Amino acid sequence: QGLLSESGGGSVQAGGSLNLSCVVSGNAAPYSCMGWYRQTPGKEREGVALIHTGSGRTYYADSVKGRFTVSQDNSKNTIYLQMNSLKPEDTSRYYCAADSQRGLSTIVQCGWLTRLAEYPIVGQGTRVTVSS
Repeated sequence: QGLLSESGGGSVQAGGSLNLSCVVSGNAAPYSCMGWYRQTPGKEREGVALIHTGSGRTYYADSVKGRFTVSQDNSKNTIYLQMNSLKPEDTSRYYCAADSQRGLSTIVQCGWLTRLAEYPIVGQGTRVTVSS
């Protein structure tokens, strides 16, 4: 089973940008469904962006659509979350997550963002703080 390791979090002012990275190590084959969710103390996990690694197709939460972009670099076993036009309400801990299944042919099989938030393979998270 591959391990996920996030980086790229930090503190920015509203309107700024950050680019999160998630490296998958120790994995014999790529996970079909990966993405990012965020969790703030006292709030439910929120699936933010999902990517089907076979097709490159993506889903986004309405709260980040048009501002965040999830992408992948298969040569580096890495997925990214480019976050632009950050808002104070984006402040949270961001987690990279993967479904354990491999070989899924469509993004529909990945489930929706609510399922992403329950994927079993998760990194340690990286903190994002946006000040007004």
